[in-house]
Amino acid sequence: MSLEATYQCPHCGTEQTFYRTASTTLHLGEKTKWACAECDYAFAKIGDITTLPA
Repeated sequence: MSLEATYQCPHCGTEQTFYRTASTTLHLGEKTKWACAECDYAFAKIGDITTLPA
């Protein structure tokens, strides 16, 4: 898995580069934490499920 990805940042309001800050394996799959390079907004992702607002 890559150490960076592009997501829509809800705090910045634009697409930003997010950096992977942590990763662990759970029984549901890999859990990763991502942080925006511009504003430090962070979210978690497990498989295809994220804590990003809809």
